[in-house]
Amino acid sequence: MQHTVPSIKTILEGHQPKKLTILQTHSAAVLMPIVQQNNSLHLLFTKRTDVVEHHKGQISFPGGMMDDGDESVVHTALRETEEEIGLPSSAVSIIGQLDDIHVPSGFIVTPIVGYIESLPALSTSQDEVAEILFIPIEKFFDPALRRSETRTLKNVTRQVYFYDVWKEPVWGATAFIIKQFTDLMESQ
Repeated sequence: MQHTVPSIKTILEGHQPKKLTILQTHSAAVLMPIVQQNNSLHLLFTKRTDVVEHHKGQISFPGGMMDDGDESVVHTALRETEEEIGLPSSAVSIIGQLDDIHVPSGFIVTPIVGYIESLPALSTSQDEVAEILFIPIEKFFDPALRRSETRTLKNVTRQVYFYDVWKEPVWGATAFIIKQFTDLMESQ
């Protein structure tokens, strides 16, 4: 099935995101940017530098910790995205939100799904972003490119998902968010 922005938006509008509240965690938000490129939809990722505080060198969605001045998780995701890759919030149409996830580094992350019809020139934060990647969204629906392992971290056993869609796998919290998204799309 070819996924379109209207079909994705319709499914997300019918989804009631689950909120988590866990003491002694920090709130964070990421933007899951869906970008129109070459007549198909791509997900935009950042490859983090080796000098950032959390998740060094990993492939991730742009985002970060909620600041006191942020009005909402949507504001956090858009502000962090602009800081990291120079994408102005005016270029993003918010089309939905996924369930909160709790990550081992002590964050509750809220994934915000945004659509970018026309991508402006981007400028990365040299401290945070080593590279920007665009991966066709349909690759994440290919079961041959998806795998999982059971891992224990900080005395918690969980499924860790991997997507072999680039020269390095997309894994961890980012892959968990993608799995949540693909499961939701395929359930309709």
